[in-house]
Amino acid sequence: MTQTAVGPQLIFHRTTVRKKDERVFAGKLCVLVVLVASGVFLALQQAFLLAGLGVVILAAAYTHAVELQHQCLHHSSFRRSSLHRWIGVPLGIPLLVAYSHYRVRHLQHHRYLGTPKDAEFFGFDTRQPLTLSTLVKGMFDTTRLWAVGRDIGRCIMSTWQYDMGQIAPKSRKAIINEYRMLALFIMALAGIWAAGGEEPILRLWVLPFILAMPLHFLVELPEHILCDNESVDVLRNTRSITGSRLTTWFVNGNNLHIEHHAAMNVPINRLRERHGEVQEFAVNVQRTYTEFFGIVAQEVWRNRNRGA
Repeated sequence: MTQTAVGPQLIFHRTTVRKKDERVFAGKLCVLVVLVASGVFLALQQAFLLAGLGVVILAAAYTHAVELQHQCLHHSSFRRSSLHRWIGVPLGIPLLVAYSHYRVRHLQHHRYLGTPKDAEFFGFDTRQPLTLSTLVKGMFDTTRLWAVGRDIGRCIMSTWQYDMGQIAPKSRKAIINEYRMLALFIMALAGIWAAGGEEPILRLWVLPFILAMPLHFLVELPEHILCDNESVDVLRNTRSITGSRLTTWFVNGNNLHIEHHAAMNVPINRLRERHGEVQEFAVNVQRTYTEFFGIVAQEVWRNRNRGA
């Protein structure tokens, strides 16, 4: 007699990166290069509408780059592990995200999800009441900018220490070097600005950066908000959104977040094949981002009289 399946069979299955997966990720990098080049070309135009469109494209490209960086964190882009840092570091530079620091913190998030030790690199607290005030603060998280400046200063002075546990000396060295790279990037921008290049810096980085802050927040928001944050069961404490091909590409599979947390080293392009089981067994699954943000709006309305 054949035993009837009573639970998910594929969601938690681990796999390795194939040559085909490498080609898919390389294709995503090529699309990103085209997006950035298009954004730069348009942002430097004199026509206001074209320049504005260029700024929006660059903001979207910088946001998308961090989602590609996220895949590199998990070493699920290439068969050669060393390539992940070489590619991951530059992907985070426009939004001032240090790859190795993000990696250490993010892997801890995976390890401690559903426990009091959980703390993501992008620090929106999903346990707090969801109000309009908390959403606005999350979209324009100036505390992260302050933390980046503090970490850059400490790395320049060689006094930086990891404050959330123990890390290997090799990881600490990598983090310090990457924050020093960010310092050089900022100094280069400041030098160009001081030499009279205010307008290109404003169009190519400052304005896209400001716009990318809320955009990136909205990409990350669905992951665990309004889920069972006291549970360690990924089928209860995480959310997936079916989404379209376009949204799945833009967030680099971040919509398939249950699938990702269940087996975090699976290449992002292979998560879709697990979504059927997630729809069957998971608690928090929405069809579209419109449906999800409708749930958020309802919760914000319910909490409208709460304090900030």
